[in-house]
Amino acid sequence: MKIYTKTGDKGMTRLVGGAQVSKDSARVTAYGTLDELNSLLGYIVSQMNDSENPDIKAELAEIQQYLFDCGTDLATPEGIRDYRMTKEPTKWLESRIDFYTELPPQIEEFIIPGGTPVASQLHMARTVARRGERHIVSVAWTAEINSHVLKFTNRLSDYFFAVARVVNFRANCPDVSYKRSGKVFHNGPTK
Repeated sequence: MKIYTKTGDKGMTRLVGGAQVSKDSARVTAYGTLDELNSLLGYIVSQMNDSENPDIKAELAEIQQYLFDCGTDLATPEGIRDYRMTKEPTKWLESRIDFYTELPPQIEEFIIPGGTPVASQLHMARTVARRGERHIVSVAWTAEINSHVLKFTNRLSDYFFAVARVVNFRANCPDVSYKRSGKVFHNGPTK
């Protein structure tokens, strides 16, 4: 099997079933963003020490599998209903979010992304998941999609927030709370 097909030389790609679409279509942008998120998770997993947070590391690897399923479902146009995602992965994410939310101290303010390198990367994953979600919503306005993909992606950003906090907590690295400074910055000298 050749890796290159030359279809993209004219700005086109194929969906499941063979239909050709533009590479800048909303559908391709949506599943491309989930592919970006999957790649980021692969990097995060590769940076995690096997002895620290093995539960989270295993879950991230499982989420990568689900993201591939989500991408496949997004690449499946109307009329082909061989979807892979069901409600179970979203229920599993919700149970993990509930579990992890109870571990670190409760917060009542916004958190500035950061902390340990892995927690910082998880916050990056959270924002890529949100972007992916926005792109999926764009597709859903004009085409039929598997609704479980949108629900799963929506929960993913909450999951990444929760586990980023847990990674910091387990490393004894406090979260950074957002504090409005009240200062106004100017481009020139102040008087």
